[in-house]
Amino acid sequence: MIRTDVLVIGAGVAGFSFAIRMAEKRPDIKITVLTKTNEKESNTSYAQGGVAAVWDNDIDNFRKHIADTLDAGDGICDENIVEIVVREGPERVREIIDWGARFDKNKKGDYDLGREGGHSENRILHYKDITGWEIQRTLNEKAKLYPNIEFHEQYFAIDIITQHHLGRNVTRLTPDIECYGAYVFNKQSKETDTILAKVTVIATGGAGQVYKSTTNPAIATGDGIAMVYRAKGRVANMEFMQFHPTSLYNPAGETPSFLVSEAVRGFGGILKTTDGNEFMQKYDDRLSLAPRDIVARAIDNEMKLRGNEFEYLDCTHLDQEAFYNHFPNITDKCKSLGIDPAKDFIPVVPACHYTCGGIITDEMGRSSIIRLYAAGECTCSGLHGANRLASNSLLEGLVFADRIHQDISLKIDHWNLQNDIPEWDAEGTTEPMEMVLLTQSLKELKEIMSSYVGIVRTDVRLKRALDRLHLLYSETELLYNNTIISPQLCELRNLITIAYLITKAAQMRKESRGLHYNTDHPGQFEYKETTLM
Repeated sequence: MIRTDVLVIGAGVAGFSFAIRMAEKRPDIKITVLTKTNEKESNTSYAQGGVAAVWDNDIDNFRKHIADTLDAGDGICDENIVEIVVREGPERVREIIDWGARFDKNKKGDYDLGREGGHSENRILHYKDITGWEIQRTLNEKAKLYPNIEFHEQYFAIDIITQHHLGRNVTRLTPDIECYGAYVFNKQSKETDTILAKVTVIATGGAGQVYKSTTNPAIATGDGIAMVYRAKGRVANMEFMQFHPTSLYNPAGETPSFLVSEAVRGFGGILKTTDGNEFMQKYDDRLSLAPRDIVARAIDNEMKLRGNEFEYLDCTHLDQEAFYNHFPNITDKCKSLGIDPAKDFIPVVPACHYTCGGIITDEMGRSSIIRLYAAGECTCSGLHGANRLASNSLLEGLVFADRIHQDISLKIDHWNLQNDIPEWDAEGTTEPMEMVLLTQSLKELKEIMSSYVGIVRTDVRLKRALDRLHLLYSETELLYNNTIISPQLCELRNLITIAYLITKAAQMRKESRGLHYNTDHPGQFEYKETTLM
């Protein structure tokens, strides 16, 4: 049994930046950070475009960034949260620059601010086309400076611990659910450990692996959201799964799908059909720089009209030296497939990219479960609403990491460890007989979600998805209850929970808004969130 003051599950921008701030504020407490792979692998590492922040006050201002975020969110952002993140964001970005983050500068020595879809001004700070990698590098190096941060790789969180594990009947109506830590699987020792903590922070990222085609890494299996839902915590707006309009089409198949950053369109790239004609003028006055939900549906529609597997992104008219300097990894990836962006159009296709719903949190990152906080992509903070504005995600992680550390600093001395938690009980379970039971169920799950709960939905598709998900759920729970724990089984179980939450929330929302488009309900109505109790 491991005891710590603060348990952080997840080591991306939200988890690590929180741990660093907490370690600085309270060098006397122990902070334990877990990642289920290694310190370099996180959703953060895969972010290409950058981090949005009002930087050039002569041109840009908070009011514009707030308006752009609210517009992208299509009427259901929490305006108070949007204002908090936009106004506090620049200071949080300055801090990570002080910690060592390198953002690109122009010839004058000023930061080279990019622009992406939905933004009215250039406000995206970036490092080439691997901004997330640079931020992750900075945080990894900074965290090593604090002896009170204990970092564990290859630890898979199974479930958070609540009164349920003390034998109390906990339901979604229980008013005082508390978190006492988590059961975690040590992938190296193959043992399930009990970690007790005064307070726990969930920063596990998104759930893109629920779909067949996604830009998310293999680790993005919605673990934090699924754990909190099982613990009877509040989850909302899971129907809003963002499909990035432009992943690189690779006929050989590739997992994850390679992302062609939105910044490419901000740089001047133009979307075209396979016969070379522009088409975004049919869908939005902002053309190729419309918000992601609009662009993804437009590309999806053009593909279906023509029976194509992709459409094109034209960058041949751009300054190629400047293009390569800004997007070296995208250029090199294209060339590895025989595509020269200077001469050839880039084939692109939408792919699942970002989870806009998740664990409901308030302005300080508190969840509905006492002593449990959450930050980053696993949350429904109110910032993104029905559709995330490009490059607001890294900003959200930084701002809420700071706010959570402030709130915990005021409370942690009043909390004690719950020492009578039972160890993990695996009695009666056996080794799984066939891995094919897991791999085939995962394939079926991805097919169900991609076919029935994708960019465009109908009532019939959603009903069919729920019927099939119920069967997968029953089969997987039987395996879970009778076989020894493995990360593969837990991830499958979590993804089935995520698939249910997405589909059920989509079924509940009888309208089309933002990332949720149902042809049976094309209009909009005035209601905020689909809370899944």
